[in-house]
Order: sequence, then C-alpha cells, then structure tokens
Amino acid sequence: MKEYHRLDEIQEDLSLGKITCSQLVDYYLTNIERDKQLNAFVEVYAEEAKQRARELDKKIELKTAGPLVGLIFGLKDLICYKDHEVSGASHILKGFESQFSATAVERLLQQDAILIGRQNCDEFGMGSSNENSAHGPAKNPVDPARVPGGSSGGSAAAVAANMCHVALGTDTGGSVRQPAAFCGIYGLKPTYSRISRWGLLAYASSFDTIGIFSRSVEDNARILEAIAGRDEKDATSSSRQVAQYSNAQPHGTYRIAYFPELFDHNGLQPEIQEAYKNWVRELEKDGHSLVEESFPFAEYILPTYYILTTAEASTNLARYDGAHYGLRSGTSNDLEAMYKNSRTEGFGDEVRRRIMLGTFVLSADYYDAYFTQAQKLRRLIKEATEAILQKVDFIITPTTPTTAFEHKSHASPLAMYMADLFTVQASICGLPAISVPMGNDAKNLPIGMQIMGAAFEEEKLFAFSKIQQNNSR
Repeated sequence: MKEYHRLDEIQEDLSLGKITCSQLVDYYLTNIERDKQLNAFVEVYAEEAKQRARELDKKIELKTAGPLVGLIFGLKDLICYKDHEVSGASHILKGFESQFSATAVERLLQQDAILIGRQNCDEFGMGSSNENSAHGPAKNPVDPARVPGGSSGGSAAAVAANMCHVALGTDTGGSVRQPAAFCGIYGLKPTYSRISRWGLLAYASSFDTIGIFSRSVEDNARILEAIAGRDEKDATSSSRQVAQYSNAQPHGTYRIAYFPELFDHNGLQPEIQEAYKNWVRELEKDGHSLVEESFPFAEYILPTYYILTTAEASTNLARYDGAHYGLRSGTSNDLEAMYKNSRTEGFGDEVRRRIMLGTFVLSADYYDAYFTQAQKLRRLIKEATEAILQKVDFIITPTTPTTAFEHKSHASPLAMYMADLFTVQASICGLPAISVPMGNDAKNLPIGMQIMGAAFEEEKLFAFSKIQQNNSR
C-alpha cells in the first residue's frame, strides 16, 4: 500500500474502491509490529480496529460513512477511552480503566474515525524526552538512538513512522510542538479552551490542552474542526464558534515578528540559528513584512512556567493517594504510611520532583515570594505578547533550541527544562502555536519552526502554515 500524507488522498481511494478501511487498518498494524522497538504504543486495539473497519466498509458501500472515514488515529496515554486502560504512563494508575471517553475522542469516533491504540508518553505529561515513562522510553524513528521529544513522544513517533495517520497528544508547555519538531511532522497547540479537556488527565489545569499531530497542515485543520467547540462537561471550554479550519487558504502577505537576538543566541544549535535566519530572509523575499521585536520578559518565561505548573501539579496529583483508585502499597501498617508508600512507589522521579517543587512554592512561607510573583509575571508576559500580536499577524521562533538529542544525554533536570525554552510562551498566554518542519541538520535530524498567533486565530495560523508547507515540498 502506498504511503498517504493526507486524509483526502485516503478518502479518494476509498471512494474509488482502490483500498478499504480493513486494508488500511492491516497496513498500520503491520507498521506498528514492524517498528515495535520504537515503543511508541503501550496498547494496540487490533481486533477492535479491525471490527470497526469492517463496519465502516459497509457504510462506505451504502454511502453513509462520516466525514472522517479512513482516518486511523492514536491516543496519548493521558486521554481517556471508555472501558480501556489509561495510566498516564505511571505505575500509580496501572490497570485503571476509564469509565468514559474524552470529548475529543468521542467527536472523532462519531465522524467514523478509527482508534488504533494508546501511545507512550512522559509520566503525567512531565518531561521533554519521553524517558520518564513507566512503559519505558519511546524512540525517535528518524534515529532510534535519540529521543522523540516529550511528553507526547510516542504519539509523534507513531505519526512520523506511519503507524497511524494522526494522533492526539497533550500540550502543557510544548509537549506536542517539541516532539513534532524532533520527529519532523506538524504539531498544533490550539488556543486554551478551544478543545474540551474533559477526559484529559490533569497536569496543570490552566495550561493543559489537547493537541494534534499530523503529516500535513490540511489534516491538522480537519481534526481541529472536528473536535473543537463548546462542551458542557468542561466549564473552561470556549463557546466561540468553530471556524471552517479546513478551508483556510493564504491570501496576501502577512506582518511577522521575529527576534534578531536569536540569530546568535548561545543556547541555540548553530544549524537551527541558520535555519531561522534563512526563514526570515525567505519571508522577506516573498513580500511579507518582517518586524524586529525584543521581548522584555524573556528571561522570566521559563521560571514562571515551571513555578506555576508544578504548583498546579502538586494540587492535581494529590488525588492519587492509594485510597480511591490505582496503586495501593502493600507495605503499609497505617493510613499515613499507605499514603506515603503508595505515592513513593507509584510516582517516578520527575513527577515526585515536580510535586515537591510545587508544594514548596505553595507553602505558607514561600507562597507570596514565588507563586504570587509568578502569577503577576504570567499576566505581564501575556500582555506583552498580545501587544506584539496587535501589531503583527504572527510571532515566529525556532520550536526547540536543538534537534533531537541522544537518550540519557540530559542528566540535569535544568538542561531538560531548557528544551521548552521557546514553546512555553504560548502556553503561558493560552495562545495557539504550531510547529512546522523546516529542513534538517547535518545529521539529517529534523528542524522545527514555531508560528504563534493571536487567540482563536487558528484559521489564519493554518493558512500561513500552508505557505511553509508548500515551500518545503
């Protein structure tokens, strides 16, 4: 079977009888088995996917199939699917089955997409390499000696290795965009509240979003169009009308802000610096207006993000205590010991580190010094970013400081946190951003560039991303 990059190509062949949904499912299952050493999937729904494919083949014959028929998608192990396990890649939820499906999942299934399995990730979404997983690390299909990024590394690897057509991940501070850059695919973080968070295991509730991995801008737009919108089960979901994202087309030229200080930034891989410079030059050649900007709070973005997200994680993960569901330690003699032992045995090192940091910044002695100040900075960062976006259509940056790094090469947590250097700004502000592939470095590792737009302007973001997609072909 040929390799498909866009859903409309699949659907055209389905309508002509060149392929069937059953053949598509078998094709992806073969690829999953072939590349199982990448550890992208933690569970494959093989028989369910085959059965659903047979049902959809009949619907295609009757011409009653839904608009997403032929779409085979995967699901990060942080998103619920009814009567199936969801573990957050953590020992503390081993064996736990969800009693409901996430709204985003339901909406895809209602339009006749096929769910093929759940995918590996960093534990509770905490990480930038997919090495913090109870299921073991996922690997980058471009070079298995390197990480696929995190926390949605398994989902990115699965799409890049053609184990599924698209995947749903989650993005708290870059966990869709960063692995998309490392694996050479498209990764969208929509505006906060654009997609319902119902059925998403919480890490940091005021940052978490469900995001989309795809091999084309067009498919990313179609998926967002299908799953976005108000959800009565999620009070934070937006009631703003969903645009026709799939119809997004570039028109005219755009005003684009960039940061010239990144041209010689010490923390940037030289090849990424050069790619960023070339991108700015090419955009100018194409007639777009490039505007130099200098961000006044740049040095505070990363610490603000980690103070606030660890504080929220400390609160959200308090529910995993061994008393209600999930792992309960068998070595406890009293209630206090049960809490301590269950959480110690159930959580990995990085999750424990962030819970402890979050508990510290929320403590009575340090609340005002850290948490309150970080909240103030969040507002300032948001206002400053929005002020730039009032003057321009987009802000462009590299997605990551480096290309995919080798496994176990970042021994220091601080070095790992720096991988989020450019992605956390959009997360702090709740703004949409997409990572687009932009060539490769000398080792043939993918380089990703990030485009950030104003709130709820995903349609414009997709339109501009199509220009970059067409230029890279």
